[in-house]
Amino acid sequence: MSEFDLVIFDCDGVLIDSEIISARMLVTELARLGLAIDLPYVERNFLGRSYPVVMETIRREFGLDLPPDFEARYREALLAAFQTELKIVPHVQEVLAGIGLPFCVATSSSPRRVDISLALVGLAPLIGDRVFTSTMVARGKPAPDLFLYAAAQMGADPARTLVIEDSLTGIRAGLAAGMTVWRFVGGSHLGAETPDEPEDARPHRRLVSFADFFQIAPGLKSARQPA
Repeated sequence: MSEFDLVIFDCDGVLIDSEIISARMLVTELARLGLAIDLPYVERNFLGRSYPVVMETIRREFGLDLPPDFEARYREALLAAFQTELKIVPHVQEVLAGIGLPFCVATSSSPRRVDISLALVGLAPLIGDRVFTSTMVARGKPAPDLFLYAAAQMGADPARTLVIEDSLTGIRAGLAAGMTVWRFVGGSHLGAETPDEPEDARPHRRLVSFADFFQIAPGLKSARQPA
């Protein structure tokens, strides 16, 4: 028997190896406006956050109001890059196909972006309509609202829900929701040598590769799948 009734996966940086692409595109587009930031700054401040939060942070930290067309231009440039560069995270497909309990996706990405991303890497049929975005709640991550909403829609107790996240923002959201949180560090923007998390974003464990998923928690594997 599993100690969990639901697994919630973040999308970017967990199911799809997209965060390094997103960060690079954001740095490039901001440079066009004369704002020079680097990839580590993006990782620390923007990963796992919705676009309105990113926009407000830029306004507050740099005194820059992004032009009205910035969001559309950035999103289109990013989706164009996804068409040629986006890859599924290794072993994710096997995990989603072999998991033996309900699962869903909860992401800060826009509905259009997540739909296109999952279709591009072939995950859309496995996940179906079990996708929840920050547009569905009042407060995005690091508030717990999105994870709590996803659990409620899936009929699961937060205390028996496992969250797989990569960003500190997402970890904080999962912990605030009273859920068990594993930090996936296998994306190209992180790695096994990723520094320890701060005290307020300490996951219950780290996951370096989805190849280890069922070895860590064999109770999550479908009984129909070979051991």
